[in-house]
Amino acid sequence: MVDVSVVAPVYNEEENVPLLCEALHNALSPLGRTYEVILVDDGSSDTTWEQLCKGADTYPHIQLIRFRRNFGQTAAMSAGFEASIGEVVITMDADLQNDPNDIPMLLELSDKGIDVVSGWRKDRKDTFINRKLPSMIANALISKITGVYLHDYGCTLKAYKREVVDGLHLYGEMHRFIPAVASWVGATLDEVPVNHRARQFGTTKYGISRTFRVILDLMTVKFLLRYSTHPIQMFGKVGAFFGIPGLLILGTLVAGNIAYFFGGGPIAAEIVSMSKRPMWVIAPFMLVLFFMQFISMGLLAEIQIRTYHESQDKPTYVIKEKYTSPTVA
Repeated sequence: MVDVSVVAPVYNEEENVPLLCEALHNALSPLGRTYEVILVDDGSSDTTWEQLCKGADTYPHIQLIRFRRNFGQTAAMSAGFEASIGEVVITMDADLQNDPNDIPMLLELSDKGIDVVSGWRKDRKDTFINRKLPSMIANALISKITGVYLHDYGCTLKAYKREVVDGLHLYGEMHRFIPAVASWVGATLDEVPVNHRARQFGTTKYGISRTFRVILDLMTVKFLLRYSTHPIQMFGKVGAFFGIPGLLILGTLVAGNIAYFFGGGPIAAEIVSMSKRPMWVIAPFMLVLFFMQFISMGLLAEIQIRTYHESQDKPTYVIKEKYTSPTVA
């Protein structure tokens, strides 16, 4: 094993790749630790792969993985984790908005026994509407629902101990929830402000539309963290949320009809009148039933797809080729 592995997904970053390779070399080589850099080309359609190969020929300790098509950041992160052998795994973006010079600071905290050190882009250099605002909403939701409070779940610059990433199975947008999953199994977490730089080249791959996908995956994380071993508690709570009002409505209708039969007043007469209009009674129950069915099927499908991949050891990506730096002094 080596001391440090750096994992970075790369997608259409042809102009940033040469600068990234140089910056990583300058930040890691003076540390006095053994290290490796694993760059995963997530099916880029430009000259990113060629630029990565040039970087691997120029700087030592670089390993390249190339996907056959774009599988997404989570799949690229998973491939990097699988290929890494470092005692500490550093993740970061390839667009140079994360600063490689912050890596020593993350390693210092990791050396103190922190299992997950998360970067916090306290002074974020992004536009507010389509980057900062969705991130603020997502961070608040994730912290509230998971109970693991971080300022910046979306910051890719993080340090993980080896035992945290071993055995991780990531799907969808799940890479951002690793701190919450790690905390659930007893890992220690800390957060530190890191430098964040404005993008110089290329265009961002994220936007408001990604927030919706994050929310859907957040529902899955919440379910897996709390109810994966006893799902009846979750479904029971949902059922009670809708079932109790339903029983109250049904009880009111029955009581009103009984009261009217024994000569009840105008309120009983109004309830009897309502009970003669089936659409006002049936339609809400049908909508509730549809809602519960779709949520239940979605959660069951999430469990089923994980069982499929994990039982057969099938990855969520397909590697086209690999390339490793020649021995460079």
